[in-house]
Amino acid sequence: MYSEIQRERADIGGLMARPDYREWNSELIKPKKLLNPVKASRNHQELHRELLMNHRRGLGVDSKPELQRVLEHRRRNQLAKKKKEELEAKRLQCPFEQELLRRQQRLNQLEKKPEKEEEHAPEFIKVRENLRRIATLSTEDRAL
Repeated sequence: MYSEIQRERADIGGLMARPDYREWNSELIKPKKLLNPVKASRNHQELHRELLMNHRRGLGVDSKPELQRVLEHRRRNQLAKKKKEELEAKRLQCPFEQELLRRQQRLNQLEKKPEKEEEHAPEFIKVRENLRRIATLSTEDRAL
C-alpha cells in the first residue's frame, strides 16, 4: 500500500517534470468565478456607489438617526449631572447632619417594630382594641 502511494507520487512528479505537462495543463478549462447575486444586483451597486461618494466627500455614515443621538446625549448628561449632585450632597453634609440622619433612621426602625408586633398579636386582642376604639368614639359623639 505504501509503495502504491509512492508510485503515484512518482508518476505525478514525473508528469510535472515532463515538458508536455505545461501544454496539457493549458488545455484544461478553468471554471469561471460565479457572480454573487447580491453584489450583481442594481440596488446593491447603487448603494455601494453612494457609500463611496460619501466617503470621498468625508461624510460619515450615521447608523442612528439624529433625534436618537440627541436623546441619548441628553440622557447621558442627565445621569452624569445627577451623579455629580449626589456626590456633592454627600460631601457637603457636615457630621452633625449625618448624625441627625442616623438618628432619624433609628427612630423609623423603632416605630416599625411595634407595628410588626401588633400584626403577630392574637386575633382576640385586635378585636378587643377595635371595640375599645368604637366605644370611645360613640361616647364622644354623644357628648357633642
